[in-house]
Amino acid sequence: MSDSSILWIAFNGFVLLMLALDLGVFHRKSHEVTVKEALTWTSVWITLAMLFNLFVFYYFDKDKAVEFFTGYVIEKSLSVDNIFVIIMIFSYFNVPKEYQHKVLFWGILGALVMRVIFIFAGIELIHKFHWLIYIFGGFLIFTGIRMVTSSDVKLDPEKNPLVKFVRRFFPVTPNFHKDHFFTKIDGKLWVTPLFLVVIMIEATDLIFAVDSIPAILAISDDPFIVYTSNVFAILGLRSLYFALSGIEGYFRYLKYGLAVILCFVGTKMCLMDFFKIPVEVSLIVIVFVLGISMVASVIISQPEKK
Repeated sequence: MSDSSILWIAFNGFVLLMLALDLGVFHRKSHEVTVKEALTWTSVWITLAMLFNLFVFYYFDKDKAVEFFTGYVIEKSLSVDNIFVIIMIFSYFNVPKEYQHKVLFWGILGALVMRVIFIFAGIELIHKFHWLIYIFGGFLIFTGIRMVTSSDVKLDPEKNPLVKFVRRFFPVTPNFHKDHFFTKIDGKLWVTPLFLVVIMIEATDLIFAVDSIPAILAISDDPFIVYTSNVFAILGLRSLYFALSGIEGYFRYLKYGLAVILCFVGTKMCLMDFFKIPVEVSLIVIVFVLGISMVASVIISQPEKK
């Protein structure tokens, strides 16, 4: 067995172990996740990501470590936008807080599978059809511009194709049945609204993956680096959701920062064959833009709140 195979097996084994501990031990019973608990778990996932980054530095080299960290920052920052959509979904379906962790667990588990498919498909396509770099880069620039110019879209899950598909084949109960996704009534299988929420979260992540995967491919084309940075960002998404839930209004300028980051990464992708922007420079630009947008959100919103 090659060293590369051992790395992949060991990392995926670690991910499965952490997921099993998360759901089977720490969150075996459905309960409302407090802000303190969410911040603790957020710190745990960030610490694990940084320890893994240290491993990448010693096992590979400095360049790979910078690529991992830059990719992690990009995915983490883009996931914040995803969190706000998840908040809207939970609010629309009026999901009880004690059930939200379980929904996010299964939603993110499905997201990991989709990200793997997207990553390997994207890398393979770029290697075989190099000109796709310009398509991906242009798409990121277009997405960044659209993020700023388009108005906020009202979420209507009832119009979601996946939700319509589920309703066509399964009857849906009007109310929740504890934290169950399915239930039997008079011997007939029914889908609960909680399952529809999982479907919506999966669909949302699929949409965000279309933006985030090309963005990280502009930083690295190493499948292991791209995959691991994505996984760490997604695994910390649940705890970050509970930490940010309820204070999303304080980050209203974040979308402008994300738009600038997407445009920058898209431009970097388009110029890759003519002028290669160092990964260190990309990291500085991304962190700087992200920091400015978050600080501006807090400072500018305070006088209006008063």
